[in-house]
Amino acid sequence: MRTDLFSPAMRLLGWAVHGTFLVLLAIALVRTLHDEQALIAAGGLALGIGYAGGVAWAGRHRRPRQGPARLWLALLTAGWAGLALSSPDFVWLAFPLFFLYLHLLPLRAALPGVVLLTAAAIGGVAWHGGGLTVAEVLGPTIGASVATLMALAYQALYRESEERRLLIEDLVRTREKLVEVESEAARLTERERLAREIHDTLAQGMSSIILLLRAARRDLGGDAEAALARVAEAEQAAAENLEEARNFVRALAPPALQQFSLADALRRTTESAAARSAARIRFEMSGTPAELPVDYEVALLRIAQGALGNAAGHSEAENVGVTLTYLDDMVVLDVFDDGRGFDPAAADRPPAGPGNGGGTGYGLRAMRDRARALGGTLTVESVPREGTAVVATLPLPGGEVRR
Repeated sequence: MRTDLFSPAMRLLGWAVHGTFLVLLAIALVRTLHDEQALIAAGGLALGIGYAGGVAWAGRHRRPRQGPARLWLALLTAGWAGLALSSPDFVWLAFPLFFLYLHLLPLRAALPGVVLLTAAAIGGVAWHGGGLTVAEVLGPTIGASVATLMALAYQALYRESEERRLLIEDLVRTREKLVEVESEAARLTERERLAREIHDTLAQGMSSIILLLRAARRDLGGDAEAALARVAEAEQAAAENLEEARNFVRALAPPALQQFSLADALRRTTESAAARSAARIRFEMSGTPAELPVDYEVALLRIAQGALGNAAGHSEAENVGVTLTYLDDMVVLDVFDDGRGFDPAAADRPPAGPGNGGGTGYGLRAMRDRARALGGTLTVESVPREGTAVVATLPLPGGEVRR
């Protein structure tokens, strides 16, 4: 596929030049035959065949080699010169030759060539007429000037089109790179989202099931009923985790939010966590509830689940509190415990050690990402052996509806 924006115009100009050459040649042949100059007519026919052969050869090659093309131009010039000396009817073939010079030769060689060709045409007219008139001088001169101006204008437009073509290609490459970068960013964002969802649903659910089964195993020797109760709780947790996974695959809201309000979903989550933990866990709500978008409710529920999972798995707390507070311009979720605590400045997770469940440190980062994605903040306040408080603050979206 040709990328030259001026290819159609160039082809049209080429056919115009070729047509002019053939018309002028046909006129010259008719006149020489009328004057019974058969030998000169044969020479003119040979020139026409050579011209047509060169055009056909160039048409088969997308980029003809300069050497053969210039040799062909030299042969045409020599043939034209001989015919122009033999008959004045062939002098006017110089006009299409001007365009060939300007097209096939570099400008520094084409311009002198056009000047010499013009002088030869004027000299040919003078040779046959025995003198010159103003019209006979102006004719070839104007033809050469028009051909030169047209060629220079085309070259200027061609250079401009080449610059534009290069700019377009650069823009296309930049756009392709931008698409690749955006695609990679979207892929990483989606991976991050999936990681948060898996951490806050499947991973937390599996952790709860493991804790319940460990507790049941401890109770097997002394309290069979308590062990069975733990197993039943683990089964319930597994069922809820399975439902979370199914909804996660279908890209739906959490099951708790499909059936209940955010406050009720947090209360049920708190009660479920309390049933699986030795800690006393309670939920409170203050303020007038505001109708929140689904992504707000999902983020707050997932943050609560993550914070409760950390408290149950790492803090060794005796008391855990979850508070949902609606203010005039924001909603605040607090999850605090009286457990072992940690140093937030040293790490984004509880320090590795006995009893911490081998935390990965991903939970707090996932909670921060969820809050930040909605224009909110997540603050962690903790002191070793003095408990931990996780506070998520989200600005209420404009036009909230009070219930």
